[in-house]
Amino acid sequence: MSETLQPFALTRPAYVRNAHLVVRDLSLVSNFYQKIIGLQVIERTASGEVLGVGGVPLLTLTTSNDATPAPRNSAGLFHTAFLVPDRTALAHWLRNAAESGIRLDGASDHLVSEALYLSDPEGNGIEIYRDRTPQEWDYAEDGTVAMATERLNLQELYDSAPKETWSGMADGTSVGHIHLQVGDIPQADAFYRDVLGLKVMARYPGASFFATGGYHHHIAANIWNSRGARSREGKMTGLSDYAIQFNDKATLDKALLALDQQGIATTKTAEGHKLLDPWGIGLTLAA
Repeated sequence: MSETLQPFALTRPAYVRNAHLVVRDLSLVSNFYQKIIGLQVIERTASGEVLGVGGVPLLTLTTSNDATPAPRNSAGLFHTAFLVPDRTALAHWLRNAAESGIRLDGASDHLVSEALYLSDPEGNGIEIYRDRTPQEWDYAEDGTVAMATERLNLQELYDSAPKETWSGMADGTSVGHIHLQVGDIPQADAFYRDVLGLKVMARYPGASFFATGGYHHHIAANIWNSRGARSREGKMTGLSDYAIQFNDKATLDKALLALDQQGIATTKTAEGHKLLDPWGIGLTLAA
């Protein structure tokens, strides 16, 4: 993906690169992400598949015989949010989903974006959205951004879709953000803001939205289903881990220093610096 085609979300000091889900029925779930979400298989391994768009990996699916379904109130994934390049791509995806008989969980205008919500066959949340331009966002003096949850006119969006056959997610689609279920919001603030260095861009009751570089949010955390949740167990289905890519190595080095000062262990691998968040969700930091 060329620099000129990168969305605002990915040009910031840090952004979410990809996510990894553990599933019970790999074939069923992978089929859904290919036919309904519009991802393509990039790589197959003994235990799973890597899917993405235009050769860019966005989602890894792995399976295990002893994986147990994560309870709805456990820490983990609220949704993986796929950011499409523009409103036309969002409308085209919606038309295909409607013609495929897919039932949406919701549809919202968030002022900064327009978003469609659904779940995969194992209950993992998904958001498909397009951003308005940052020039259209309403920033406060402290740098936070106005967000809301207003009704999205689905019929108008559907009617605006191109009539040609949909052939999958448009090139340039990315993981715009990831939304997590956590056990405690002050603890989430302490980790994502105070340790990793992300800014709180907005708050809802029971949720914080974090980002770098003035984006509306790269990571969100809520307790709507998971208040008081403890650390995830190793064999749970759902979100295993995700990666944050740093465009600015100095920002990564600052985060690594803060992790060390807090006594949070990291392991250096070929993919980056691996660690666990306060709820046992895996995280890779790379530059």
